[in-house]
Amino acid sequence: MKVTLSRKAHFNAAHRLYRKDWSDEKNDQIFGKCNNPNYHGHNYELIVSVTGEIDAETGYVMDVKFLTDIIKAEVEDAFDHKNLNLDVEDFKDLNPTAENIVVVIWNKIRKRIASKLDLEVVLYETPRNFVTYSGT
Repeated sequence: MKVTLSRKAHFNAAHRLYRKDWSDEKNDQIFGKCNNPNYHGHNYELIVSVTGEIDAETGYVMDVKFLTDIIKAEVEDAFDHKNLNLDVEDFKDLNPTAENIVVVIWNKIRKRIASKLDLEVVLYETPRNFVTYSGT
């Protein structure tokens, strides 16, 4: 019997959508106000879900405290109140779009949980705009 365990988290971060190899005009055309040279911020909401068999001994799919600690270390401590473009190594050469951010988060968390568990990450950039990644 497979069950999905989910944990919500959040972080606040600034970013600028911009490609160094494009002209200012092209960046403005493609990214609009998200290309603000002074950056802009979001209150990101995150849902991390792991799916797997219930352990017969513990009754857990995964200890939620362990999942909480992973999210805090890999996401909240790393991204909260940061400028993603300037302060987070993962985005030095990667445009910090919601799509790229969710893949980076998934990769960080995937390394820390058992391979027998499926992982899905949902990242809300705004209450109406969100992306989902499950490793495929």
